[in-house]
Amino acid sequence: MSGVVDGRVVIVTGAGRGIGRAHALAFAAEGAKVVVNDIGAGIDGSATGESPAEQVVAEIVAAGGEAVVNGDDVADWAGAENLINTAIDAYGRLDVLVNNAGFLRDRMLVGMSEQEWDAVVRVHLKGHFATLRHAAAYWRAEAKAGNPVDARIVNTSSGAGLQGSIGQGNYAAAKAGIAEMTIQAAAELNNYGVTVNAIAPAARTRMTVGAGGAMAEAMAAPEEGFDAMAPENISPLVVWLGSTESKDVTGRVFEVEGGKITVAEGWRHGPTQDKGARWEPKEIGPVVADLLAKAETPLPVYGA
Repeated sequence: MSGVVDGRVVIVTGAGRGIGRAHALAFAAEGAKVVVNDIGAGIDGSATGESPAEQVVAEIVAAGGEAVVNGDDVADWAGAENLINTAIDAYGRLDVLVNNAGFLRDRMLVGMSEQEWDAVVRVHLKGHFATLRHAAAYWRAEAKAGNPVDARIVNTSSGAGLQGSIGQGNYAAAKAGIAEMTIQAAAELNNYGVTVNAIAPAARTRMTVGAGGAMAEAMAAPEEGFDAMAPENISPLVVWLGSTESKDVTGRVFEVEGGKITVAEGWRHGPTQDKGARWEPKEIGPVVADLLAKAETPLPVYGA
């Protein structure tokens, strides 16, 4: 019995553990050939010397699937290009790119170092762009050569990127950038046969278990019954978004947690007042008060 992505070639970044591992196994179970990318880093991005990607590939192969390992740094320009080429060299083409890799260096903005900001923005935002750009260049060349392209990019944003998260300013900014880059890329790549969507997942991973307070409690494993925070709950949507069935869905961000899927609705034009001429500063106060009274109340920042 064939799966929904039978025969498709898929790259999953950060696929050695957690949500990425669940994605790789789910794609393979549905018939995809998977490039399992992971550099074996700790939750802060430091080298661990481990090779979790090899373990995931071994699981896939043992179950009768096809997979290969890639250990490139997705935020390195040449490494991202080599990752795309790994799929093409191993399987002759690329159909789906799932951008998932990332790590945390949490701190309040007032105490955050330049290095902590740069490191997180690099791996999340640049790491998404670098792989997306090289994959898109490949698909554009294929389309211009007259070869059929029915490709998918699935990015990983976060609730922190959509609503903000106290103590995670670097991560929230990067994830917000990923959500907007998804919309941008969907518009630019549509003519080449490429759809681009994003997820904002909530699940128990090394990153969330390390968080304190209410988040750690919410992510705790249940004593019995359905485990709403299991990483495996996120993957069915991602696999479907990687399939040919999702060809009419692009430029969307989906929040997914447990058995719940939500379409996120981002920035849009709200209440407006148009004077038809330049405003005077002394006029602005009542205008803004009226606009805010008519506007929807923003969702609270996580942890506020």
